[in-house]
Amino acid sequence: MDQRHRRPQHPHSSHNDPQLAHRRDDSDKGRFQHKRFRSNYHHQAGPSPVTPPYESQTLSTNKQLYERDFPLYKQPVEVGSFSLDSERRFFNDARQLRYYVEPSNNPNFDLRDGYKDRFVKRDDGVKEKLDHILRWILANRSKLQSQDAATPSPYALGVDFVTWRGHLTKLLTTPYEMREGWLLAVTKLGGTLYISEVETEAARKEREHRPERLEEMMYWGYKFEQYTCADSVQSLPDPGGVVNTNEAFCTVVQTRLAEHRLLFSGEVDCRDKDPNAPAPPACYVELKTSAEICTPKQRSNFHRFKLLKWWAQSFLPGVPRIVAGFKDHEGVVVSMETFHISKISQLIKNEYNCWRPTVCMNFCCDFLSFVKDVVKEDDPRVVYLFSWDPHRDVSFSIHTDTQYSFLPDWYVRELRGPSSHDTNHRCRTPQP
Repeated sequence: MDQRHRRPQHPHSSHNDPQLAHRRDDSDKGRFQHKRFRSNYHHQAGPSPVTPPYESQTLSTNKQLYERDFPLYKQPVEVGSFSLDSERRFFNDARQLRYYVEPSNNPNFDLRDGYKDRFVKRDDGVKEKLDHILRWILANRSKLQSQDAATPSPYALGVDFVTWRGHLTKLLTTPYEMREGWLLAVTKLGGTLYISEVETEAARKEREHRPERLEEMMYWGYKFEQYTCADSVQSLPDPGGVVNTNEAFCTVVQTRLAEHRLLFSGEVDCRDKDPNAPAPPACYVELKTSAEICTPKQRSNFHRFKLLKWWAQSFLPGVPRIVAGFKDHEGVVVSMETFHISKISQLIKNEYNCWRPTVCMNFCCDFLSFVKDVVKEDDPRVVYLFSWDPHRDVSFSIHTDTQYSFLPDWYVRELRGPSSHDTNHRCRTPQP
């Protein structure tokens, strides 16, 4: 395999979509553009762990390099949705969608309630990779007919990238992340690049040795949803029920970041129950909990750190608002606040050395360009593993037929078949 790659072309920056308005930054336009890519990667073929280094490219995460105009980001369009039931089974419908019920001004929600006796926790040691999104694609192939007449491949979907919203969120926050690295596996099939996260060794250790107090605090977020969500427009929340984190409702959206056509899915907490609410995803509501804010320093830290991840997670699929419950040390919600995504950039603008939306989006855009330039092999057996740790550049290695492969045989085989698999019934995983 030729291990020399041409130098990547930098995407042209563009103004942001007015429907997802952010402040533009006209300073230092492209001043650092020619220093973003450097060298170093290795190739691994077969199951052997041997990884000899070779000269090639890396991608810088230096914030200053991404201080350009906000790139074009088209208003996300929901092309479908799916549900996962209490046993994590896939359904090609919205049966798990819930409706937001606004609580009183003094909620006094006890988030500890039910943790010991009414909690079914999903096994987060089971790595589902992209499987649920792939099932949705097979069940809705006619919605994704390739618009590229020059691409006769039966695998063509008419998009450049398929991934989870959470993986893109990690990319958006990377220039400001100081603690946690990531591994993203990429495979090309029919011209489409599939991105799936690989658990890092540090993340595995943290998961396997998570303190009981942290486990309980993770439950609190789900319990808050139970206090504020109803199963139908007419019903009320049932905080006495069981919290089962296997259950989920996910939106599937299409959009474009600069020249990158994206198809991704993300979990949605609930929707506005007003019948006159706008169409999805603009009717969706994200629910969050956070420690109550008692001092200006705590408010500043909330703006500088937590709001970054909250903004990135909701901005990507076009979810317009976040409802936050602020809790005391005992896990009791004492106040509520609504954050409109379109106003967050104004909220943080006076914070010293704060994060900037334009940096987040430009880095994500350049990372996708980097991936397009690097990934040459169109083969589900070949995985390009992109890795990053704080204070380092993004690098990559190439793996063939290893544990990093993530596109299942059943998906590759079914995708090659008839183009229409539309169904309103549960999608059963094809057997190898």
